[in-house]
Amino acid sequence: MASPQASENRSPRMDPTQAPLAFGTWALPKLLFELRDAELRVRQRALATLCDLVHDHERAYEAIHGGCMEKLKVLLQDEDSFVRIKTTEVLYVLASHSTGREALLRYDIVSPLANLLEDPEISCRKNMHQTLKRIAEFPLGAVFMVNKGLVPRLVQKVSDEEDDTRAVILSTLSYCLNVNALPALESDLIPVLRDQLSHPCSATRQAAVSAFMGISIPEEGKMKICEEGLLPIFVKLLSDEDQGVVANAAGTIMNTAVITTGKFKALEAGAIDPLLELVLSDNTAVCANALRALTVLAEVPSARAQLLEHLALLKTRLTHPATIIQRAASTAIEVISWKP
Repeated sequence: MASPQASENRSPRMDPTQAPLAFGTWALPKLLFELRDAELRVRQRALATLCDLVHDHERAYEAIHGGCMEKLKVLLQDEDSFVRIKTTEVLYVLASHSTGREALLRYDIVSPLANLLEDPEISCRKNMHQTLKRIAEFPLGAVFMVNKGLVPRLVQKVSDEEDDTRAVILSTLSYCLNVNALPALESDLIPVLRDQLSHPCSATRQAAVSAFMGISIPEEGKMKICEEGLLPIFVKLLSDEDQGVVANAAGTIMNTAVITTGKFKALEAGAIDPLLELVLSDNTAVCANALRALTVLAEVPSARAQLLEHLALLKTRLTHPATIIQRAASTAIEVISWKP
């Protein structure tokens, strides 16, 4: 028979840093209600619990459609550093979902996020930059950020952050540059990027060269790269140990060499020999970009005459399993073999 007496066993230990989770469907509504509480401790505990909860995909979806975004947008302006850090962490997790990224744009959370660029807390800024990067990976997100004028503000912060965060900022900028490179050019991004091309961190170098590849898309960017004498640097980067750096360097040479000045500057920098060496690369992006760069350079008669001696090498790529390599090799052979 059950005893009416209380158990002598101690109650289970509860985490004092997190809010107690309500049962069933009441869990998230209760947490979201506590996010608006006037007492700081209540907001802190609710955010800590929510941060753990949204790692579950179903809970994240429920939070996004349950009014979470409006409350998080307000909390980005909270005076307490812990609240801002946890808020940006929750947003970073939610931004991993397409629904979350769409909600971030719909409620214009990018603007209050960008207001944290000067936040005194490193963790807060790091979470913020990682969230912006995830938004920029979404094409509409990159367009939104460019239209909001965020690019010049990001350019100013590249040199101020630590290495890991710096690489994140450069990656965000590269996505934005693929949308429109002109705001970055007007913000003097090229000198900033140039300083990162020799950075010891491969992630930073790769992000910087990727940004240059975006800059080299418009004609203004191509001309600027030529005027700044950057092509010899990109030719040197073709021998970098990081394959991502190599692929982007070859891609930047390819884009820049579309214009006549770019062709001759690349040839003067000795681009042909290292590009030929990359034709046999096992990395698909490296091989494809090298073949495309050689194709553009082959439009110069002297370069075409030099490349005619290497047709046998290029023909080995016609049987490559990747279609993109086959097409790039076929086009290169056609251009090099052309006779007036």
